[in-house]
Parts: sequence; C-alpha cells; structure tokens
Amino acid sequence: MEGMHYEGFIIRPPSEADSLLLQVTLGCSHNRCTFCGTYKDKPFAIKDDAVIEADIDYAAQNLQFLKRVFLIDGDALIIPHKRLTGILSQIRAKMPWVQRVGTYAGAKAIRSKSDSELAELRELGLGIVYLGLESGDAQVLQEIGKGQSPEAMIEAGQRVRNAGMKLSAMVILGLAGRKRSLEHARATGRALSAIDPNYAGVLTLMIHPGTVLEREVRAGRFELLSPGEMLKELREMLAHTNMTRGIFIANHASNYLPLRVKMPADKDRALAMIDTALRGETALKPEWMRAL
Repeated sequence: MEGMHYEGFIIRPPSEADSLLLQVTLGCSHNRCTFCGTYKDKPFAIKDDAVIEADIDYAAQNLQFLKRVFLIDGDALIIPHKRLTGILSQIRAKMPWVQRVGTYAGAKAIRSKSDSELAELRELGLGIVYLGLESGDAQVLQEIGKGQSPEAMIEAGQRVRNAGMKLSAMVILGLAGRKRSLEHARATGRALSAIDPNYAGVLTLMIHPGTVLEREVRAGRFELLSPGEMLKELREMLAHTNMTRGIFIANHASNYLPLRVKMPADKDRALAMIDTALRGETALKPEWMRAL
C-alpha cells in the first residue's frame, strides 16, 4: 500500500502537530526511564535507508503542504553522523520547501556528536532539538533511571544552543514524588537557567500502566502529588528559573494550570497567577480533561 511507513505507537511534541512525521528510528536507544511506557512495544533500531528514502520520496510527491519535518521515534540524533547527514541531505534535495527539521534527542546522543558535527546538522536543516531534561536534581535523575547527571544534561543543552539550533528542554512536575518535590523544583529551575533554552516545556506526571513507576505507586513507595502540591512545585520551579529569553510553557494537555510565560518579562505576572490558583481563586483543569 502506498504511503508512509509507520511502526508502533507514535508520539511527537504538541508544537510539531503540523509537521511531517518521518520515522527514522524505532523506539528509544535508552528506554529505561521508570516513568515512560511509550516505546515498550518495540526494541530500538535504526530503520533501513531504503525505507526512509521511500518515505521521503512519497512525502516529496504528496505532502508538499507540510513545511516542517519531525524525525521520530524517540532519539533520532543517536543515528551515526554519516547516515543522519544523508537523511537531512535527502530532505533538503527532495523537499526544498521544508523550513525546519526537528527531533527528540537524549543527552547521550547530543554528547556523542562533536561540535563540528552538530554545526553540520544545523547547516543541513536541523533547526530544533527537544531534550528530555525531566529534572535538574541528581537524585531524581538516578531514581528514574535517566542515566545522565544534571551536569551532563546541562552540557548537552548548551552544546545544542551553541551549534545554533533552537532547544526545547522538557521537564516533569511531580517526578520526585512528595519527598523531594521542592528540591526537584529548585534544581530543575537552576538547570533550566544554566541551559537557557528557547523553550522550557513543563509537563505534569501521569502514571502509565506497566511502567516501573506504576508499580512503585501501587506498592506505596512513591507518593503522588495532589493538584495543589503540583502547583506549589510549579511555582517553586518557575521562581528558580532565570532564562534570559524564550518561553516557559506549561500548557501541555497534562497540566492543571495552563501557562505560557515570556521570559523574563512575564515571570512575576505568572507567579502571581499561580498564587491566585493556590488561593482557590482560579479553576484548575479537571482530572478527566488531562491527557497525553
């Protein structure tokens, strides 16, 4: 059947809703985070060059109205540099109308590329990278099985920015549970400040069936935060985030209080808005409306 070749469950950032989704890898090269159930159905693999090329050819002939491309699945930047530049070169040659290519990327993948390689990827059209920072707290990163230190995360984010690409750093409210909520918030704010991304994307923890974290919750070893405690954590995180530019975004479908904060100009106003919600003067999103 003619069309794009997709395998398994597909996710992409909300901001890539109007992008062509080009599947170049299956799954995630790390795939050991305790909270994530996204790629459990497929072992990590790089798709065959012939299949990727066929999808690019199909998109070039039939999907010219899409001006952006997003590389899926979870960690396309882990692809060896020569193969990845080949993919980007094909997109540029066959789809010259494409204005930007984006991808998810882990810190390990970013750090596996030299500065000159990152710059070359930028020259070939890779314009934005979505980094799953999750937390800036070393203990939380260790407990969730992220496999990276805060320092490694910060270095990875800074190198993406230095290469001239836009960076969206994604973090998760509630990921530390009750016991380290405020430490997680403060350390994450400090990490975001050090990285200084174009976008800080804040999601709220949702427990997915079959994950390690779900078992921890059921066993009583992980305490979930209430909506009010999530708001306090959000306030603490924003208070400790000092970005020189960009947007602090907490408007994902999982969030109780949608926020879009232009930094640093709107920070104080946003903190006041959170305080209003904490006093019960602003309605929170009901639980049934929250989703991935």
